[in-house]
Amino acid sequence: MENKYFQEDKWCVSHYNFSAEVTSQFDLPEKVEIHDATLRDGEQTPGVVFRKDDKVRIAQKLDEVGVERIEAGMPAVSQEDFDAIKAISKLGLNAQIFTFARALPVDIDKAIDCGADGVIIEIPIGYPKLKYQFGWTWEDVFRKSIDCINYAREKGLYAVYFPYDTTRARDEDLTNLLTGIMKESPPDSIGVVDTMGCALPEAIKYMVRKVKALTGLPVEIHTHNDFGMGVATELAAVTAGATVVHSCINGLGERTGNAALEELMVGLEVLLGYSTNYKFEAILSLCKLAEELSGVAPATNKPIIGKGNYTRESGIGVDMVMKKPLSMFATAPQFFGREGEVVLGKKSGKASITYSLEKLGVENTSDKVVAEILSEVKERGAEKRALLTAEEFKEIVDRKVS
Repeated sequence: MENKYFQEDKWCVSHYNFSAEVTSQFDLPEKVEIHDATLRDGEQTPGVVFRKDDKVRIAQKLDEVGVERIEAGMPAVSQEDFDAIKAISKLGLNAQIFTFARALPVDIDKAIDCGADGVIIEIPIGYPKLKYQFGWTWEDVFRKSIDCINYAREKGLYAVYFPYDTTRARDEDLTNLLTGIMKESPPDSIGVVDTMGCALPEAIKYMVRKVKALTGLPVEIHTHNDFGMGVATELAAVTAGATVVHSCINGLGERTGNAALEELMVGLEVLLGYSTNYKFEAILSLCKLAEELSGVAPATNKPIIGKGNYTRESGIGVDMVMKKPLSMFATAPQFFGREGEVVLGKKSGKASITYSLEKLGVENTSDKVVAEILSEVKERGAEKRALLTAEEFKEIVDRKVS
């Protein structure tokens, strides 16, 4: 069997991920596609605004890294959004272009006018939404859905039916709605939408299987990160047969954000063993562009893209950060076009000092001097409650090494 858990100079993850006892529980589809919603759901991050040119630049970058579908926006929001989607549709990208629509024919017309390939047709089904926000029953949702789905398909659009807040829908409401939809207006695929990010991975797997059984259609998964499980639940959905995962760059989105695109890309290839065509070395530039245009900086320890992910302060194993990074990390920084970094502070050890001295071109330093430098580095790091700068370390070295 192909060794999927270890790829030299790329990654080394748990081989138990691919053991028969684990994979026998999976119902993995042959192929999984990513549907990125940064230009719509990501822009719903409070305070974030993407202008037309911003959206075009992000779409081009998404296409560069290999994302299969780009949700370019909701044309009903504004004329600028409409124009941006139309401009993206004319770029001739490899990715398919989708729009987001209410269950209204006028929104379908706008998708067509934008030149989109497909449309996400949203309508609520979560019980709190129906009871408190809209005052609807499942029958109301059904009646509002059928003509719109049929109209989208008649016009040649790929129609994703998106009954949002799916994970808080009453079982009978969801069953009745999907059964009725399949009789009157079957879409091309169905979205399981964890709008409030409140379902466990096992619950998501159950729902994917349920929706597949009720409809026989491809299932897409769209999650939020309210309990820190957005990516985990989407990968769980894939193991139950979901064929499309929805994402936002850097995990942008309302409240705690959506499942992060970069984490899903790596999860599909490295953790589930899919052979993808994603350009992992281009992830960082895409994420930096989204950071620049959104004004939202990811956490230092953000998975995949965090500035501190490949940084080592502790002295133990510091030489391995550069020589054999997979002994210290699950993924090698070089896989993403990055490098490991050794930093100095309270938790540094002798190996860190020796390595840092070599970088400065200082060689053949006695053990006694190394120990003195280490002592001062640790003391300085504790006093300032932070790492030492390169200048601070050089100043210590200049005093200690003659």
